[in-house]
Amino acid sequence: MVRGESQDRKTADTIREVYEILLSEYGRQGWWPVTRRKGGEPEYLGGPRDRRERFEVAVGAVLTQNTSWKNAARAVSALSAAGMIDPARLVAASHDEVAGLIRSSGYYNQKARRLGILARYFLDAGDGPPERESLLALEGIGPETADSILLYAYSGTFFVVDAYTKRLFSRLGGIRGNESYDRIRGLFEGSLERTPEIYNEYHALVVEQCKRRCMSVPVCIDCPLSPLCASETSRGEG
Repeated sequence: MVRGESQDRKTADTIREVYEILLSEYGRQGWWPVTRRKGGEPEYLGGPRDRRERFEVAVGAVLTQNTSWKNAARAVSALSAAGMIDPARLVAASHDEVAGLIRSSGYYNQKARRLGILARYFLDAGDGPPERESLLALEGIGPETADSILLYAYSGTFFVVDAYTKRLFSRLGGIRGNESYDRIRGLFEGSLERTPEIYNEYHALVVEQCKRRCMSVPVCIDCPLSPLCASETSRGEG
């Protein structure tokens, strides 16, 4: 094992405690945001409810790679206004048209190609949830993107690990931050009740905490996690 069993137990306790604290602090987040009006802004309405919205979640998971959700959301809105939150229409569109619509998300030529591949995959896959390995075989779909699609579009029991997760729990002392994706995912999935509702809320709450307080330069005053934070303890002792 990378870490000792006693440390893993301590980390598991921290993971569970952090969830309760953040849920109390910020409340339920209603992820993943989706558009319910053509061309409208994605809204936090409790996640997708039909095939179109599940595909939109997958599109958004690709568009938010290496950029902020704000930039990705503008691209999602542009695709929605053009009627392209639809695998068939996205496949039929030209590369330049798609790239132009998603310019706000950055790396738009690369992402336009990846969206075309994703759309063809969804056309062939039907209505059921995709297999994780088949998603990972697609260009540009890594573990974080695949798990985001499976959790937020299909309520799969896959915990999403992102840079925010690593930053927060490195500061709390639960991980070093250089563990593999699957190692960190396993820690969370082994520590929590295995339900998509908890995985959904937990990842969203971690993002909220890191946007508000645990930024690159942390804002530690009145942070609800201060009693657990190894980094703040170290600063106080310095």
